[in-house]
Amino acid sequence: MHLGLTYDLRADYLAAGYGLEETAEFDRPDTIDGIETALIALGHTTDRIGSITALVPRLAVGDRWDLVFNIAEGMHGAAREAQVPALLDAYRIAYTFSDPLTLALSLDKGLTKLAIRHAGLPTPDFAVLREPADLKRIDLPLPLFAKPLAEGTGKGITAASKIDDAAALAAVCTDLLGRFPEGVLVETFLSGREFTVGIVGTGDEARVLGTLEIILRDTAEPGVYSMNNKEYCEEHVDYRLVTPDADPEVARTEAIALAAWRALGCRDGGRVDLRSDAAGRPQFLEVNPLAGLHPEHSDLPMLCTALGIGYVELIDAIVSSAAVRVGQVKRK
Repeated sequence: MHLGLTYDLRADYLAAGYGLEETAEFDRPDTIDGIETALIALGHTTDRIGSITALVPRLAVGDRWDLVFNIAEGMHGAAREAQVPALLDAYRIAYTFSDPLTLALSLDKGLTKLAIRHAGLPTPDFAVLREPADLKRIDLPLPLFAKPLAEGTGKGITAASKIDDAAALAAVCTDLLGRFPEGVLVETFLSGREFTVGIVGTGDEARVLGTLEIILRDTAEPGVYSMNNKEYCEEHVDYRLVTPDADPEVARTEAIALAAWRALGCRDGGRVDLRSDAAGRPQFLEVNPLAGLHPEHSDLPMLCTALGIGYVELIDAIVSSAAVRVGQVKRK
């Protein structure tokens, strides 16, 4: 197949004057190199498109692709991750990963949790703050955890995100609202084990690849999987491969993750993050339907490495899922 690649390069946005935190979710050149090299190894031809502002003129002059490998996160708007897929839908061009509806929903952690709760899956009690006055409406027992409502990569999360008193709640939420005006999610803090579950496929064909337990080292920013701990994970985090066979907590974690993936309509590949309460009961935290794909640094490829799954094999699983889904190849 002839595949286009859509993505946002962090360096481009830094050069345009955006800050390190604003651009934390965007990709490094070696991520795009890795994806393209894998696609070529699989026999595909590739065309680097870039961000949505590069995609628009390409579409306007009539350029087309059999499939677009889309990892563009977008910069502006409440549905920024949905913008490239929505544009491709309008031109009836197939692409990898989830559709605009799922991407817009999953970016808003509050709405996602409402959908998960409606699906009968466990998730911590929560409140959404749009302005400082909303602090008066929070009626949740301490400790709590606060994070931006519509960000990823641990943006806005520090050791202060775990909140033990009302004064800290007001201070942390006011700070976050000033930096992330889309809102703040406050939820019950879970003190148990933390997991990320890798999934490939769509609907009934979706399956769990495996699970990593996230264990912070003594050198890490304490208590939270923060942006700093993620950025320097080689120094601060141990990723332990855990299996459901002899660990009922992991088995339950994977069952919840797969059910959440299907309930939200996620496609082709990604991750679901969960954490257990003090009694060892895992609960849904959030889903990443556009998971990072840096060959060595991102959680999903690291999980595959721990499982003995090569990077090319991971990319093949994603593309094959999309190709079957859109009818480019027949289901085996």
